[in-house]
Amino acid sequence: MTATHPFARLKSVSLDKLAAEPLVGFRRKDYPEYNRSLERLFASLHAKPRIAVECDSASSLITEVEAGRGVALSSTIFKLVAANRLLYRPLTGTTEVASVGIARAIRGDVTPAGERFCEILRKISNGATEAKPRPARS
Repeated sequence: MTATHPFARLKSVSLDKLAAEPLVGFRRKDYPEYNRSLERLFASLHAKPRIAVECDSASSLITEVEAGRGVALSSTIFKLVAANRLLYRPLTGTTEVASVGIARAIRGDVTPAGERFCEILRKISNGATEAKPRPARS
């Protein structure tokens, strides 16, 4: 959200309050899983997400939120991309979680940092789901 949005004064935003807001989201055609996640999130309220603007990229989503067209639901990784251009608040009133996957070549050069990053993600993931990583196809 922008610094001028009423939610900016809150420490967290409840799902009920979010349901009444226009959302800036990713285009359904290009990001079907994002939209399915939104629908699952709002299903507990028996509500549909109010998408005001659909965007084709992270940069256009950030720009639309900056322009005041709505608020966006995003992962915390957006903080690295948008820096201090936007404000972030945790969402309360839901138990939904987002999944993250790793895709990399089975054979190929992976830097030591890349390998370590994959190890950390696997460790975090296994602690949450105990799922075994599946190798990607190159």
